[in-house]
Amino acid sequence: MKAVGSNKRKGCESDRETEEVGDDGSIEGRKKRQCRNGFIRLSMVYGPGMNTLPKELPWMSHTPGILLHPPPVDTKTVQHMLYPLPPTIQFQSNLYSTETPAAGHDFMRVLSTSSDEDSISKNCTSITAKPSSEFNRNRTQDAPDEKLRALRELFSRPGVNIDAYIIPSQDAHQSEFIAECYMRRAYISGFTGSAGTAVVTKDKAALWTDGRYFLQAEKQLSSSWILMRSGNHGVPTTFEWLNDVLAPGGRVGIDPFLFSSDAAEELKEAIAKKNHELVYLYDLNLVDVIWKESRPKPPNKPIRVHALKYAGLDVASKLSSLRSDLVDAGSSAIVISMLDEIAWLLNLRGSDVPHSPVMYAYLIVEMDRAKLFVDDSKVTPDVMDHLKNAGVELRPYNSILSEIKSLAAQGAQLWLDPSSVNAAIMNTYEIAIEKYLTSNNNKKSKTKMHTDTTGQSGGPAGVFRTSPIAFSKAVKNSAELEGMLNSHLRDAAALAQFWVWLEEEIHNGAKLTEVDVADKLLEFRSKQSGFLDTSFDTISGANGAIIHYKPEPGKCSVVDSKKLFLLDSGAQYVDGTTDITRTVHFGEPTAREKECFTRVLQGHIALDQAIFPQSTPGFVLDAFARSSLWKIGLDYRHGTGHGVGAALNVHEGPQSISFRYGNMTPLVEGMIVSNEPGYYEDHAFGIRIENLLYVKEVGTPNRFGGVSYLGFEKLTFVPIQTKLVDLSLLSAAEIDWLNNYHSQVWEKVSPLLDGFARQWLWNNTRPVAKD
Repeated sequence: MKAVGSNKRKGCESDRETEEVGDDGSIEGRKKRQCRNGFIRLSMVYGPGMNTLPKELPWMSHTPGILLHPPPVDTKTVQHMLYPLPPTIQFQSNLYSTETPAAGHDFMRVLSTSSDEDSISKNCTSITAKPSSEFNRNRTQDAPDEKLRALRELFSRPGVNIDAYIIPSQDAHQSEFIAECYMRRAYISGFTGSAGTAVVTKDKAALWTDGRYFLQAEKQLSSSWILMRSGNHGVPTTFEWLNDVLAPGGRVGIDPFLFSSDAAEELKEAIAKKNHELVYLYDLNLVDVIWKESRPKPPNKPIRVHALKYAGLDVASKLSSLRSDLVDAGSSAIVISMLDEIAWLLNLRGSDVPHSPVMYAYLIVEMDRAKLFVDDSKVTPDVMDHLKNAGVELRPYNSILSEIKSLAAQGAQLWLDPSSVNAAIMNTYEIAIEKYLTSNNNKKSKTKMHTDTTGQSGGPAGVFRTSPIAFSKAVKNSAELEGMLNSHLRDAAALAQFWVWLEEEIHNGAKLTEVDVADKLLEFRSKQSGFLDTSFDTISGANGAIIHYKPEPGKCSVVDSKKLFLLDSGAQYVDGTTDITRTVHFGEPTAREKECFTRVLQGHIALDQAIFPQSTPGFVLDAFARSSLWKIGLDYRHGTGHGVGAALNVHEGPQSISFRYGNMTPLVEGMIVSNEPGYYEDHAFGIRIENLLYVKEVGTPNRFGGVSYLGFEKLTFVPIQTKLVDLSLLSAAEIDWLNNYHSQVWEKVSPLLDGFARQWLWNNTRPVAKD
């Protein structure tokens, strides 16, 4: 969050100069009255849906810019507002609205400081206002975007005929991490963050992303793109923006394989308010068309069997449990499209997706058979035998839609999770049901439709509910928890070796880029037994204010011993998945940095020690991690905890710990969650402390309501830098927690180390005490 304050000066309004604004919100350029004695008056003409002037202007104390999102007005009006200037500040005002009025906003940029009041007054008289197009042009001087031009040319192609096209981040399986050949949004926009949606019309292009990626998107998007900061006040959704910029009756195209059924239905309903039509383009993805030969090839690395000693449960047992769920739901088959669910259910692992040990596939499980839709070139003899023993047949990956049609024609009652199954599959099934019913309507007068033993019609009917596999996968068995703990200890040893190396290099004055650091960490991890891959792109460096910053060669910073250094990293091992964040300082931290770090640590400790009744959803615990920051008016823009797979995806559901209170999934014994509060000052520093925890039952002297009570056990054992801790802020109990944690770190990790790494671990796990 940006730290903002208000610093008002006494004074009065007087006749000076101001810019006149046209009816469309643009600047007409005729100067009128402005300010003196430390005040500025802004006057603008607004229409329906446009943003009004805010009641006050917060002033940044350390950052050269602030974005304001005032509420929209309902009728055309002229508005005048008088604002006090902060003392000792000269500034330039850049008032502009984006190409859509609904996204209009004001941007005040501090240029310099001065103690000369006359200088301030003189600067007031020369304030200028410009539209965003001119402001962006002065900043970037970008050439026309050839990719956007080529994409728009396809809008009028026969069989396409659309006015806008939406490019999401996902692949056909709603994956967070995707193969390079499916990174269509990154290709068209240049923005490489893992979350975002691009929307291109015939004359505009906009990209939506969340607070983790605002600064990264600012750096990567060209002036051809409008950045929409999702979640900020006044920023329209993709639906609202399309309804505003398209003339009524427009056609909005999507690739239905890239949208979940729920997402497509929500989009369809939202744009229908302006009589827009959602167009499913089954046969071609427009980005693929312009990507041409340069598009990477689909992955084809071999699949491997995930050993039973790590999985803890064989495939036959998992399928039997799933079929019991099918009977209870009154369905005859289930369509599974989430890649980690398929990998977990079949005890298989792959290498198709960076950082995630999964393979591209669909799975249909019926009462007496199962079919895996996958590229058979990836299936080794061992995997083939493994599948045959479990009663699983192979089918071509691209034959999934034809199989859906076939099952509907046979009257199958399919279980489909609309939050994950793509719109192409769902729409195909619904059309096939209509065809089945139409063809049987003529027979109703002669023959009654068959009814099965559950009392349901023998015709096809969808069972639309959450996949039962997600919850089963989230609750780890003893073998999975053992693998996770063992992999975390080996990972901790690699990190100890890494920190010894890095501290020595910095001490010797080495100039290391953030990429150098990430590469060296990978080298240490790769020497550990069972290492396979990183579990996500390493987030390293002084750019910690960018919550999910990824350093890139030629564009990253040099590690600075005078700044905070945040390292968020993880690994995939054959027996487990790790995710850990530590923030350190190689020199002397400031009092501000220590206070912020300590309050983040207090939140981390509070969540780690939380005890709660069974059936408690994760959002109830989120405030534990934020409370210490809230006490001084600070916060962070991301969730506090996410689920983690066992030798699977580093982010998994359905559980989470977040301020988003819609997720009612209870935390259950055996679930794994991260504990990662943080604090970030834009363009300054970022702090995050992250451990992985698993949920366990705890003994309490009372059991109110007759229910069990739960708490957490740690999986991560890496020192927390005590130099950054302001011990005066910690309670005795919090100091005890820190010392006890470091005692466990030494006890569990030191047997895996020797030499300098072991000495480093000893030095960094010594007890601390208040003076």
